[in-house]
Amino acid sequence: LGEKQQALEYYQQALPLSQAVSDRALEATTLTSIGLVYSDLGEKQRALEYYQQALPLFQAVGDRAGEARTLNNIGLVYSDLGEKQQALDYYQQALPLSQAVGDRATEAKTLNNIGGVYHELGEKQQALEYYQQALPLSQAVGDRAQAARTLNNIGLVYSDLGEKQQALEYYQQALPLSQAVGDRAGEATTLNNIGNVYSELGEKQQALEYYQQALPLSRAVGNRAQEAATLNNIGDVYHELGEKQQALEYYQQALPLSRAVGNRAGEARTLNNIGGVYSGLGEKQQALDYYQQALPLSQDVGDRGGEAATLNNIGAVYDDLGEKQQALEYYQQALPLSQAVGDRAGEAINLNNIGSVYSDLGEQQQALEYLQQALTLSQAVGDRTREAATLSNIAFVERSRGNLQQALTQMQASIEIIEDLRTKIVSPELRQTYFATVQNEYQFYIDLLMQLHQQNPDQGYDKLAFHASERSRARTLLELLTEANANIREGVDPDLLQQEQTLNAKLDATEKQRIEIYSNPDSTPAQQTAIEQQRQQLLASYQQLQDQIRATSPKYAALKYPQPLTLEQVQQQILDEDTLLLQYSLGDENSYLWAVTKDGFTSYQLPPRDEIETFALRFYNLLQIPGYEIGNPRGIAKVVPRDNVNSVAQLSELLFGQVAEQLTKKRILVVADGALQYIPFAALATPETADTDTPIPLINQYELVNLPSSSTLAIIRDQINGRQEAPQQLAILADPVFMDNDNRLKNSSNRGTELDLNQLFLNRSVRVSDIELNRLPGTRTEAEAILNLVASATQVNAFDFDANRDFIDNPQLQNYQIIHLATHGILNSEAPELSGVVLSLVDKQGNPKNGFLRLHDIFNLNLPAELVVLSACQTGLGEEIRGEGLVGLTRGFMYAGAPRLVVSLWNVDDAATAEFMTRFYQLMLDDGLKPAQALRETQLQMQRDTQWKSPYYWAAFTLQGEWD
Repeated sequence: LGEKQQALEYYQQALPLSQAVSDRALEATTLTSIGLVYSDLGEKQRALEYYQQALPLFQAVGDRAGEARTLNNIGLVYSDLGEKQQALDYYQQALPLSQAVGDRATEAKTLNNIGGVYHELGEKQQALEYYQQALPLSQAVGDRAQAARTLNNIGLVYSDLGEKQQALEYYQQALPLSQAVGDRAGEATTLNNIGNVYSELGEKQQALEYYQQALPLSRAVGNRAQEAATLNNIGDVYHELGEKQQALEYYQQALPLSRAVGNRAGEARTLNNIGGVYSGLGEKQQALDYYQQALPLSQDVGDRGGEAATLNNIGAVYDDLGEKQQALEYYQQALPLSQAVGDRAGEAINLNNIGSVYSDLGEQQQALEYLQQALTLSQAVGDRTREAATLSNIAFVERSRGNLQQALTQMQASIEIIEDLRTKIVSPELRQTYFATVQNEYQFYIDLLMQLHQQNPDQGYDKLAFHASERSRARTLLELLTEANANIREGVDPDLLQQEQTLNAKLDATEKQRIEIYSNPDSTPAQQTAIEQQRQQLLASYQQLQDQIRATSPKYAALKYPQPLTLEQVQQQILDEDTLLLQYSLGDENSYLWAVTKDGFTSYQLPPRDEIETFALRFYNLLQIPGYEIGNPRGIAKVVPRDNVNSVAQLSELLFGQVAEQLTKKRILVVADGALQYIPFAALATPETADTDTPIPLINQYELVNLPSSSTLAIIRDQINGRQEAPQQLAILADPVFMDNDNRLKNSSNRGTELDLNQLFLNRSVRVSDIELNRLPGTRTEAEAILNLVASATQVNAFDFDANRDFIDNPQLQNYQIIHLATHGILNSEAPELSGVVLSLVDKQGNPKNGFLRLHDIFNLNLPAELVVLSACQTGLGEEIRGEGLVGLTRGFMYAGAPRLVVSLWNVDDAATAEFMTRFYQLMLDDGLKPAQALRETQLQMQRDTQWKSPYYWAAFTLQGEWD
């Protein structure tokens, strides 16, 4: 039943009674039982003491069956402590005794345990022979728990030999046996092993589901060693999918458990894994410290597989630091160890790494030989993640040897595996972090295609490179938008939907509680930490539940996700005669620009990412200075570095210099990459004026529209095709109440007793965003001016305390064509889920309210508006995830149903925003301009007005999405 401590209490009561009546057989049995409990609790030395007391008693009373069982148990302890040879000695003493007395159950256990030792020593075939002797004995005596353990072990051997499907068959035979006899520890082991197979096959999401089933079972029976192993496995999945911090949390939970039960092999594995996270985060010295703690532990317990893994990882650190010879020495120490224990997956990793070092050292033929060996092994054991990585490395070597066609073949095979593995991840968050880990492969693929284009300009390689670029960006957004149109909750188990509602309510309650804690001057850091942890746990549960809803949704299962558009499809489906697409791809070696019109296509090579992003950052910083005017740097010359002032000309020349002759259309559609996503192209100079004393902003000659990818617009258009226009015109929210000392707050007994919410509410988000939640009186002026342009019968508004969550959550909002939110925006690039829009934070009585519209709240809205305007700070930004772009509010509102948004790229002056928005709406509502046209005309008007001439006031606002 898993009640170990209770069992121990009863055994310890029984022991002196058996001793008092001199019943040595009962005393021996009780001592053995106590030893078993301590062993299960991980206290191996204590277990050993009880077994060693029991053994001479069984021998004295001539109980050879009891003696055999005890010898077997002593062997198990030594095996767990890493003393494999000593374990084998005890098993081999136990085996003839159990055979002599016909105790087939103990004989089966002993054969199984001997097999386990040979398995860990790398003698896979010998292990299999012992397991196959053990299995029929357990089955013959009806010991289903032992039969399940042996089936599990046979599965492990086949898994190590690369026979993953055969391994799964054995695990799936074992699972119902453990369940039938209530062996929750055995069930957890099998679920863990099934998870391992799926993980090794690259099906990380499925692996995660099995691990998450195993974890509570291990905890329920108090099996801390198994719990630690499962936590390690979950950490491994998150690590490989790019979620390093989440991986670290799981490893740090596992480490004290392994230490508590004296599992030094498990401890070494966890230290090794923690080192891997720090290495991935660039903390190489810290990584080395952990590896050097892990190595002697693996060596002490004879875990040669673990030792090999750690040596390999130490080699990888030196490899990353450029110490290639030292790296090679560690890799070459690891290789024979992996080979000795039959760890073909580990051997493949070693061979791949050795091949990569030889490639870096210029020894390409030797590199290729190692990589080909690695590829064969990865394919043999079904490790598709490693197979893709090795194919990519082979492609790199072939390119270095001048064999571009061979390199292309290998790279295409690598990309196809990556694409397939990506589809097997249900969670959008994990899908995008996994995709971020493989962006170097896509960039290399694009480089390779463009290199082939230079050699063969008429073969269409540049078109393939454009398609590769389109495949490498905003894929999760593309799929989320498809999913939004499918109503994936239809047909889902009502219990799951109820759990979703419950979790949402808990999140809201926790947010309210969090406000109260931060608002209380007497609250302690411990309380603040506890509420943060509670909120993070709820968010994690919410994400898991969303994954479960997707996994069980008939509509989700039937979804056919769209493939990214080819060049021809972009020309046919996206572009019109008046539009030029400029699509950028930034790479470490080279960057690229593709200029596409409805009937034309040209590609250009640009400098590396670092050079472009250096100028982009300088330009972004320059634009946030209110005194800066394009072409007139005199007013800021004393306070701004000259490099920043020159960045306009330099960046404009880099981005447009080669494409100048193509800039003949009315409209430019920009698909940016990297730091270019943060800058307003409207404020860059036209190429012909960039290096003159009077540069002309790009917006003065062209209408500008931004997109995360070309394919995104195709989905947006499909989403709104045939959608009826909403009957009402405008819904506007403005001038919320943020602080308890706001002069709109009257007769409140709470006023003056709470700390300013501008320092307390949303503490992490506000701190990271570096803004203050002061009142925005200009938003009221802005809103009232806009409302005057619309008939009162077709508008709705919410000011002051009414500018709250209830207004946003009201289904009636679906009836409005334009949604305008004039308030603070919060950007949290460290944790995108903390980004959002701030509404009223207190009610009329001064009580704190949850007024934070979080990103996941936005995803849950249904807002089929034609236009959403976020007249707030930094609403166009978000966390930059490689391969996905800016993950922020824009995608949330697009998912909710909006085909176009006007958003801001920095914190804009309150009065300037009010002026800008009033003009923008006049041009739309009075003059009948489309949003993209109205936005451009507003920016031109602001430039002509001396007060608002600086691009700080007008350039922050951009249009994302559909321009038509």
